[in-house]
Amino acid sequence: MTLGHGYDAMLTVGIDVGGTSIRAAAVDRNGSVVDSVRTQTPSSAVALENALHRLVDHLRERNEVAAVGLAVAGFLTEDRTTVRFAPHLPWSEASVAETMTSRLGLQVVLEHDADAAAWAEYRFGAASGSRVAVMVALGTGIGAALLLDGRIYRGAYGVAPELGHLQVVPDGRPCACGKRGCWERYCSGTGLVDTTVEMLAAAPGRSVLAGEIASDPGSLTGRRIAGAAHDGDPVALAAFEDFARRLGLGLALVADVYDPELVVIGGGVSGSAPLFLDAAREHYAAMTTGTGHRPLARVRVAQLGDAAGLVGAADLARATVLGTH
Repeated sequence: MTLGHGYDAMLTVGIDVGGTSIRAAAVDRNGSVVDSVRTQTPSSAVALENALHRLVDHLRERNEVAAVGLAVAGFLTEDRTTVRFAPHLPWSEASVAETMTSRLGLQVVLEHDADAAAWAEYRFGAASGSRVAVMVALGTGIGAALLLDGRIYRGAYGVAPELGHLQVVPDGRPCACGKRGCWERYCSGTGLVDTTVEMLAAAPGRSVLAGEIASDPGSLTGRRIAGAAHDGDPVALAAFEDFARRLGLGLALVADVYDPELVVIGGGVSGSAPLFLDAAREHYAAMTTGTGHRPLARVRVAQLGDAAGLVGAADLARATVLGTH
């Protein structure tokens, strides 16, 4: 459905549906967040849909809204109407777009969260103008997206590219996907914590972190490890060195398959990029096939931060419903 030019100035709502919280925002045509609300993520499908309805209603009370985009971490059907499976959400084979469109009286567009974030970076951020760009979002796991000449590549069945489940360590750490040694088990916030715990077990006396996890084993987070690394803690620094090496290896695999001109590093862990990104670039350059005889992709940090997913979802909803950017 395409609405007329008179709707061009209307806002669209983007919603990032996360496993612990839901963030919704009214976004203008320039990708700017005009108004925002958030809530905790409920544990049942009905409660989740009720929460989405309330958030949109809150935004509609204060803004004129034309459409809604949902950014979801999970497998979607090729037509982006149904959530096949979402490991951290209560939807399974759920016709979310149809259900929420009916409830809201506004067209609702679904998008994979990494694709939405990549689209936002292409439209308004680090990937602007890139012909072949890969987004690697380092969070609890790894989300990934591929943009070809300004189009999101989804694969034959809508689930590509699952880069986080490339095997980088044969018979390595078990992954929730059922395989072992997946990239995200080493290059994510969770992976960083696991690496640090292993290093602390091998040399507990070398780090101030050892005493902290002895008193509260669940207290160790990527943010805490980053803080210790900034303070010169040797184990935290070693964990980031390992992280950089694994990231470089994975980026070399990505370069060998896709030959991108740009890789955008996003997700929560990207906030600690000064601790690992330069070293990761060096490992990436050393391990990419044909280094020295081919151009290498630039590796940049995402510009839109944790708003990328909802900004991208809102902009994709605008393109779908209003027929304009």
